[in-house]
Amino acid sequence: MIEKEVVSLALKNAGIETLNEMQEAVIAAGTSKDMLLLSPTGSGKTLAFLLPLLTTLSRDIDTIQALIIAPSRELALQIETVFRSLGAGYKINCCYGGHPIRTEKKSLEHAPAVLIGTPGRILDHLERGNIDLDNVKTLILDEFDKILELGFTTEMKEILAHLPSVRRRVLTSATSAISIPEFVRIQSPVKLSFLTEEKKNKGLSIHIVKSPVPDKLDTLYALLGELKGGSALVFCNLREAVERVSNYLTEKNVDNESFHGGMEQLDRERTLAKFRNGSTTVLISTDLAARGLDIPEVKNVIHYHPPINEESFIHRNGRTARMHAEGDAYLILNDKEFIPEYISPVPDEFFLPEKVKTPIPSDWVTLTINRGKRDKLSKKDVVGFLFQKGGLAKDELGIVEVKESYSFAAVKRSKRSALLKKIQEEKIKNMKAKFS
Repeated sequence: MIEKEVVSLALKNAGIETLNEMQEAVIAAGTSKDMLLLSPTGSGKTLAFLLPLLTTLSRDIDTIQALIIAPSRELALQIETVFRSLGAGYKINCCYGGHPIRTEKKSLEHAPAVLIGTPGRILDHLERGNIDLDNVKTLILDEFDKILELGFTTEMKEILAHLPSVRRRVLTSATSAISIPEFVRIQSPVKLSFLTEEKKNKGLSIHIVKSPVPDKLDTLYALLGELKGGSALVFCNLREAVERVSNYLTEKNVDNESFHGGMEQLDRERTLAKFRNGSTTVLISTDLAARGLDIPEVKNVIHYHPPINEESFIHRNGRTARMHAEGDAYLILNDKEFIPEYISPVPDEFFLPEKVKTPIPSDWVTLTINRGKRDKLSKKDVVGFLFQKGGLAKDELGIVEVKESYSFAAVKRSKRSALLKKIQEEKIKNMKAKFS
């Protein structure tokens, strides 16, 4: 039986008043059996598996009690953020590539109760002797199918071989097409599936956009001009294509950001922060952005390249028209490409006008501050600084995010120059900082 007091206090700390049906079901299932949780992206799986976990932790144990593995840095960081918001007081560490391992090693000298990480970095720490997983009782594999899809099978086998004391395994996925290898050793799991509506996205309208030439860049530009400034997530199948599309749009003076697995961690964090706060309305990405990322619902999904399969199509489209909202998906096809068989009925064609409109830029820009959580900087500190020293009014400051080493704040584009002049030589929380 889940300890109600622990869950209630955690929800109160996080400012959450009610849970959804899926989260209630996960809690009701208890912590005595293995679990397979299938639920769509954005449905709150992270909170669902963390609340029961809290009730299994002990303050009398000074070794790692729970290991959570995620396929991407962003998802690992998102899990850490949600855990910290619950205010349980347990030490937690998040390990991932893209930044120095020595920083993590120092923090791991005092073992956390919960360790979160990506497969490659967790294995790296294991091989270096930085972590001891002998006493881990709970193993959570978030977006497990994605972990295998990204080629981490060898790493997962190695890591799981170092877990002699695991009593409970929790696997989550946003797809029902999940195959669980034997080395996971999951035993008669409780299966909770909330994927029944995954293909019945009632608020979604799908359109075909035909490109008159094989190269679809000009067609994409013309389409963006018809979206009236609404947010757009443009999917490409390869990193090189993401960069090519982004460079083209930049040359056309369209504010955009690119996102893929080959980018440095800071660049990925900044890109997602800009898309979340609305200072970038066009994000070009590989399928990495289709699942497991903390980004808001977008108005338009654009398939610059046809998805590799039906599952990819579903997950890409899942970024729009969530819950009771409405959204549009556009599939750009040249004369050598065909509508995939799994798209039925055949969507209507969206005709582009002869006169191409310039895509509407955002009213916001993002201010980057090279200070963050490690400098004891809080969101409240940033807001106060920009109001007092920057002279911003409330409606001139948007979403503020404080990361480990950097902070990001959305400010009105019209205030950019004046703001930088006012704060360039100022100190934030008595610290010198770079503002850009």
